[in-house]
Amino acid sequence: MGFIELHHISHRYGRHSALADVCLELEPGCVGLLGPNGAGKSTLLKILMGLLTPSEGSGSLFGRDIRSGGVQLRRKIGYMSEADALIPGLKGAEYVALAGELCGMTRKQAARRAHELLNYLGLEEARYRRLEEYSTGMKQRLKLAQALVHDPPLLLLDEPTSGLDSAGRDAMLRLLITMGRDYGKSFVLSTHLLNDVERVCDSVIILHGGRVLRHGKTSELRADRFDRYRLQIEGDAMVFADELKLEGARILNQNGKNELRVSVPSGWVTRSFFTVADNSGMVVRGLERDDEDLGELFHRVVKENHRDGT
Repeated sequence: MGFIELHHISHRYGRHSALADVCLELEPGCVGLLGPNGAGKSTLLKILMGLLTPSEGSGSLFGRDIRSGGVQLRRKIGYMSEADALIPGLKGAEYVALAGELCGMTRKQAARRAHELLNYLGLEEARYRRLEEYSTGMKQRLKLAQALVHDPPLLLLDEPTSGLDSAGRDAMLRLLITMGRDYGKSFVLSTHLLNDVERVCDSVIILHGGRVLRHGKTSELRADRFDRYRLQIEGDAMVFADELKLEGARILNQNGKNELRVSVPSGWVTRSFFTVADNSGMVVRGLERDDEDLGELFHRVVKENHRDGT
């Protein structure tokens, strides 16, 4: 039986259809749930948690029915909501320990685990501060701590980098990468930020208008591009770029570190890069095909869906 299985799940809020005929079968790993605001991502997470009962369809996590799994199912899941969901007046350590007790841990176990997690997440200096004194970045790490306190095998993360600056976002994503790689955590990362998914996840679910348009390994869903390349140049990259333009190539991106993304004309052969470099007194140190990125994949799939009228 699959890690997560959903069969024809639909959910409506009154006349509004938030999800429509969602079918998924996922294996353990790091999965990105990708879609714009209003796509149905949060509704899907809440159904997986058992916080919402689907209007139609069935599903299971760890072999337990999502409609009747109840507390026993939720104990296997750590949920980090997009909303703060914090309790004013509590201190950081108290808040995380309370989450542990609600998951069935003893008070002593929960308190010890809370301190361990706050240390791990860099909140040891703030553990006795009241929650209303926390910054946005601290609140996000605190929400992650309460999701981890009972050591669940699955994390459901709803916009975990919401409101963070670039440094805080980078720190949060590095934490998620470490948890998946070093601690074997599986998680579903729900976000509208393509770069977050591309950096952290190896599989993706593209949700749009309440429907799953594609799901699977990102590497398998991307289209191969035979007209684009990434190059690393030893020498003056600007001069090299100008020489490529004379040969009919188009410069897509130049990052200032002697790296180029290039689109080449039909009939181009890779040895032409080396010929241009030799003629310009430069050296090609790196060359790889530049296949479709996640943003291009997302927009292609949505466009195909609109064209098909589904």
